[in-house]
Parts: sequence; C-alpha cells; structure tokens
Amino acid sequence: MSALPASASARHHHYYHHYYHRPTAGLTRADDQVDTGFGPTAAGVSAILIDARSGAVLSANGADIPRYPASLTKLMTLDLAFRALRAGQISLDTRIPVSYHASAVEPVKLGLTPGDTISVRSAILAMTTMSANDAATALGEYLGGGSEARCAELMTARAQALGMAQTHFANASGLPNATQVTTARDLALLARDIVLNYPEDQQFFEVVSFNFRGHTVYSNNNMLRSYPGATGMKTGYTDLARHNLVTSAVRDGRVLIGVELHEPSWGDTYAQMTHLLNAGFEGRLAANGSVLTPAIGQPAAAPQLAQAAPLPAPPPGLPTGTQMAGAQMAEATPALALPPPPPPSPAHYAARRAEPRLAADHAGHWVAQIGLYSRLAKARTEAFAMHRLSGAGVVRIARVEHHGRTLWGAQLADLSFDAAHSTCSVVNARGGACRVVSVGEDHVAMLSDSPDGT
Repeated sequence: MSALPASASARHHHYYHHYYHRPTAGLTRADDQVDTGFGPTAAGVSAILIDARSGAVLSANGADIPRYPASLTKLMTLDLAFRALRAGQISLDTRIPVSYHASAVEPVKLGLTPGDTISVRSAILAMTTMSANDAATALGEYLGGGSEARCAELMTARAQALGMAQTHFANASGLPNATQVTTARDLALLARDIVLNYPEDQQFFEVVSFNFRGHTVYSNNNMLRSYPGATGMKTGYTDLARHNLVTSAVRDGRVLIGVELHEPSWGDTYAQMTHLLNAGFEGRLAANGSVLTPAIGQPAAAPQLAQAAPLPAPPPGLPTGTQMAGAQMAEATPALALPPPPPPSPAHYAARRAEPRLAADHAGHWVAQIGLYSRLAKARTEAFAMHRLSGAGVVRIARVEHHGRTLWGAQLADLSFDAAHSTCSVVNARGGACRVVSVGEDHVAMLSDSPDGT
C-alpha cells in the first residue's frame, strides 16, 4: 500500500480547517472574488435553523443574502454522487482517474498526482472529513464526464430542481469563483435533501477519521466532537466567504439542520451553531410560519448532456490525466446523465451493504441489526441511543421499500463479533429483536420480515 507524499501528510495538520488564500497577490482574474462590502461580502452573518422533517423554519437571520459557499459547495457534489450511487451509475469501489487539473488545485488536498486513481468511497470520505479539493475536483470531473465545468452545470440544475433559487455553482470544490454564490436558506434546502433522501449515506458525514494509504485523515468538523447528537455535514472557509458551517443534529428523534455563514472566526461559528441548535431543541424558537420546499420526492432536473468538455491543458511537457490514465479515463468520458434516483429496493441495499463502507482498515466486520421502523425519526433515535449506550460501532440508517411501504432500518455497524453480540444482548433484554450478521450478508432482507409498525 503506497503512502501519501510527505507534503500531503503535513497538510492534514496544517490545514485543520478548510482555509484558502489566493496565492498570487496583486493579480486578478475575471472569476476572482472581490471584497465589495455588499452582496456576498456584505457585513454581518447569515443563519437559518430548520426542522428537517417538516421543513419548518425555526430561525432565520440574513438567510437570503447571497454568500460565497466555500467548501459547502461540496455538499452538492456529494448530493450528485449519492444520486449516482442510488441509480447504480457508480459504486463505492469505482476508480476515479485523477487529471492534472484535479491534482493542481489549491489546498486543502490529499496530494493526488496526475494518472493516479481514487475510489469513490475514499473521495467522498476525503471531502466529508478534511474537505480535500483534489478529491472533490476528481469526483466532479468523473460525474461531468471528464469536465468539472459540466459537473457545475449539473450541480446548478440540481439546485434549481430543489428550489435553491439564488444558487449558482462554478466548480465542484468550492474554491473561489465570483459566480459561485448561494444563501443560507438554499443550503438548508440542500442539506435537507441529503438528510431525508439519502439516510444510508449519512454515515459519511459522521466519520471523525479514516485511513488513506496508511495515513490517518481527520475530520475538521468540531461539532462532531463537541455537540451531543451532531450527525455532521460540512465546514468551509475562504478569505471572502469567511467561516461557514452546516450541521445536522438529532435529539429525542427530532432532526434539526443549522446553517451559519460569513462568521468572523471558528470559535464564533461553533458557538453560534451550538446556541442555535440548543434553542431549537429546547423549544425556545417557534416556527415563523415559513416552510422550505419539501425535499422528499424532488425530481432531478439534470439536462441531457452534450459531449464532455476537454480538461484544462497542463504545462508543456506534462501529460494530461487522460493520457496517463489511458483507457480507464476514456471509459469515464461520457457524462453521467443523473436521472431521478429510482426508489431504493432491498436488492439495492443488499448490494450496498455488501460493499466495505468506511475505510480500508475496517474496525470490524459485524453488524447489530437493532430493528426496522416505519418512521425515520424512530430509527435514528433507537440507533443513536444504542450507540451512546455501547460506545461502539457506527450508526447506519437504511431506507427499505417493503410491500409498498417505506421502512427504516436501525443498525450499528463496523463492530467486532463480541461487540455486536453484546449490543444485541442489551437490545433483546429490553424486548427487542436484534440480530447479529456479518457485512457480507443481506442485512436489510433479514430485517424486512419484522417491522415494528411504529
């Protein structure tokens, strides 16, 4: 197993948060962001808190002011990737070729090199943990059929389909571009779409570290460590975007989503998010009557794609990613059409569960099947309650279509054999019907015979 370049290893610690500073002072380009004092750089912060299930807006402050999204952009890149996974267009083991363009983007990054490949799984984890720009760009190019610009068009089309009326994307990573703008309200819509429609992929946002080629990559999201019930999402920073955070959290079965944009420091960002979530969970905020566009069942508006645009040319003498990746890059050239994801089936989840999910060095190969529930909130409550009690494993929520009904499976995964049995012993002692299965088995099918009906 190859190791990361020494420079990439150092970046894991130096860029603890997603900092980006334009390296060429005094030079401007047409797409450079400029501090004008209004629009995206207007003084003050933008924030919103919503109830994920109902879409009710509990609090909003400057939620419709255009802002630069920084690395929160990656949420939309991930949304497209989750849709492609659901549609069977890619798998977590699909190898993504790395072009010169992807390898040359500004930090934070893994240190990928032209001609290298990375799995979809590792690219997603690198984005949700350290916010790697090279991984995001490579994934974006793959989703766009070899063109990051084409991926940005898909991202903008998806934003429009979700009702994100003030959002436009220009790249897959969130690196500065004057045309890449969004609002706190629009980002809440995007986060809600991911939370409600892709619960099987929520685990990626909850990972605090993973192993990449022998090196441990850590999450830069302090909410995962500091806020009980936090289920992750995304951080982002550039000089003009300032400090930005999207957080989802669950308490007593209720899921809230908060967005904080243009904060002056990380300390302020985390403090304000903590205050906002606490106020929402404690009932100190009443819904203001505004409801976000429902996220469940939103159709994709991805247009039919033309031939993918060519990748940016490298400096003279350096071969392109296409030349170095050879036939593998050629196979990735047709852009993914990304149709509306089909309703997930037990067979889909059987295939997904059979894939190793979180890291190359799994902590365990056993799953505790806690139960199957008719309400997502109930499944999450049971899974997180058992996770807090056992202190082991990774929470997974699986969406299952069962005899025309949508059910939600609560699981603790990545357990050792003993830990899985201990977990199920506790559940069963309380009257539950927990089962222990290996990662190679059809977990969802085994659960599907005994929904609780709640």
